[in-house]
Amino acid sequence: MELVDYLALLHPFLAVVVVFPTIGIVLNMAWQTRSRRLQTQGGKSKIPAVVGREHVKYGQILTGTVVGITLIALAYSIFVKNIVKNQLWVNDRFQVVFMVILLAATIASLVFLYQARSKLWRGVFASLTGMGLVVLGCQEGVFRRTYEWQISHYYYGIAAALLMVFSLAIVNEIYQDRSQRWRLIHTLLNCFALLLFIGQGFTGARDLLEIPLSWQQEHLYRCNWEQKICPSSESSAVPLESLQSRRFP
Repeated sequence: MELVDYLALLHPFLAVVVVFPTIGIVLNMAWQTRSRRLQTQGGKSKIPAVVGREHVKYGQILTGTVVGITLIALAYSIFVKNIVKNQLWVNDRFQVVFMVILLAATIASLVFLYQARSKLWRGVFASLTGMGLVVLGCQEGVFRRTYEWQISHYYYGIAAALLMVFSLAIVNEIYQDRSQRWRLIHTLLNCFALLLFIGQGFTGARDLLEIPLSWQQEHLYRCNWEQKICPSSESSAVPLESLQSRRFP
C-alpha cells in the first residue's frame, strides 16, 4: 500500500473508531432522557437529571465528528483525485485557492455555530456550514454515485451531516418551546438520521470493496464491468471470475 492508500483509510477508520461509538452513546442517553421525562410526569425517576445535559453534550460532539469526517472525505477526494491528478496548482490556481478557502470557511462556520446564541446567527452559521458541505461535495473528484443515488454513500453522508448541523442549530428552541413542536421535529429528523447512519455502514463497506489500491487502478479501470472481462497480456480478455483464483504477490 502507498501513502495515498493509507490516507484513503482515514475516513472509514475515524467512522468506526469515533463516529459510530458516539452514535451509540447519544442514542442511549436520548432514550434515558425520554424515559426520565415520562417517569417524572407520574412521579419520581431513578434516572439522574444530568442525563439530559449529557445528551446535549454528546449530541454536539456527534455533530462535530460527523461534519469533520465528512470534510476529511471531501478534502481527500478533491485533493487526490482532482488537484493532484489534474495538477491544478499549475493549470488552475484560482480553483485550488477557492477550494482551500471554502474548506476553511466551512470549518469556521461550524465553530461559530457552536458559539452562537441568538436565533439569527445560529441560522446564518448553520446555513453557511451546510452550503460549504454541499458546494465542496459538488467539486470534481468526489464520487457521488448519482446513477444510484438511492444507495449512494455520498448522498447518505451529506444528508446525515446536514441533519446534524440542523439539530445543533435548534438546541435552544427545543428547550424553550413549551409546545414540544421542536422536540418532536428533532426526534423525527434524528430517527431518519439513524437510518442514514445504518445505510452509511452498508454503503461504506461496499465502497471499500469496490475501490482498488492505487497500483491496481490503471489495470482494473480498463476492465469491461458489464461483460465482466479484463485485458490480459496473454489474451485479449480474461473473465473476472478467473482472477479470483490467482494469487497476487
